[in-house]
Amino acid sequence: MPIMMIRGGDLDLVEYEFKSFLPGEITKTLGFEKNAYRLHPKKGKVFVKAPARIHLSVLDMNRFAPNHAGGGGIGFAIQCYCTAEVECTRQGLMIDYSRADIIENFVAVFNKAIGYTGGFKIKATDHEHKHIGLGSTSTVMIAVATALNEAVGSPLTNEQLRQLIGHNYVEETADGTIAFGFETGVGPAASTHGGMAVMGDELVLVYHHPFAEGKNVFIVVPPTDISSAGTKEFDLLMNRARTLDYRDRELKAYLFMMDFIPALERGDLKKIGNVVWEIEFRGSKRAEIEHHSYRIYQYMSMLREAGLEFVGMSSVGPSISIVTEKDRKEIQEILKPIGLEIAIATKVDNKGMTVMCKK
Repeated sequence: MPIMMIRGGDLDLVEYEFKSFLPGEITKTLGFEKNAYRLHPKKGKVFVKAPARIHLSVLDMNRFAPNHAGGGGIGFAIQCYCTAEVECTRQGLMIDYSRADIIENFVAVFNKAIGYTGGFKIKATDHEHKHIGLGSTSTVMIAVATALNEAVGSPLTNEQLRQLIGHNYVEETADGTIAFGFETGVGPAASTHGGMAVMGDELVLVYHHPFAEGKNVFIVVPPTDISSAGTKEFDLLMNRARTLDYRDRELKAYLFMMDFIPALERGDLKKIGNVVWEIEFRGSKRAEIEHHSYRIYQYMSMLREAGLEFVGMSSVGPSISIVTEKDRKEIQEILKPIGLEIAIATKVDNKGMTVMCKK
């Protein structure tokens, strides 16, 4: 695994070594195992459907890193879904999913945390839009975690599940192992509760509220050959983004508290869009967009000039989310001369996860 350099300032240069490990080799149970849980494994299958998320911005990249969840941020759930189906068995673990290692690792964490000694049969599906900013990993993980918890009698709360996911958030490596990744908690919170989620540090859900009910959401994916995953993402988040957040984090926090949340309360999409547009030029969000070249700014600026109320890049991109009252035909007419196409047409999910038990 690579050794990456992190520069926070002229006198702040450290090395971070990505340490890979096998699923279940490093488990952070957060002391949950000290409690005595009464487990009641259910017969039949538990099915969970979780909405994906648009991650609009981290609040302060200086407050998180691989192996240290946090940083705060904002994001909302969309009607694009991942699912998990879990069944308790006497022993063993069967996983039907293309990225089985990340699920196997969480199962090891979950079992140790609650003292479960039986087995599981797990089937998961994701929305198949990977590494474009829609949070496939976090959405699958909250769906799986919720299904596991429900299958054994719900010993943990939604908050505890989000904490376990955040502190054990991993991605696959090229050599078939896993390594800790970046997690703010925005994805699992938005997926769980629906609507817009505002996160503080240490994975704390500060506020959530329905967002853009009845409005349309369109996702466009501008052409880019810049990676949004792996070592390039690390370089971006731990260097340029940290430096810019040193400068702008107070302003971002002010905008969230004084303008963004009140606009959510009023249902004022135009004002929300104006705040998000301001954030696109501030701190770590600026670094994420510049990572894909200034062409992304040009695309988004043309969309704003066309009268779209809400335009913002999700996560480290390159997906651009549009929230508007305009319909698909109107959006296509705006996108065509720009050279973009609709990749996903959907709406905000304001309900959050759904859980069903099948016998």
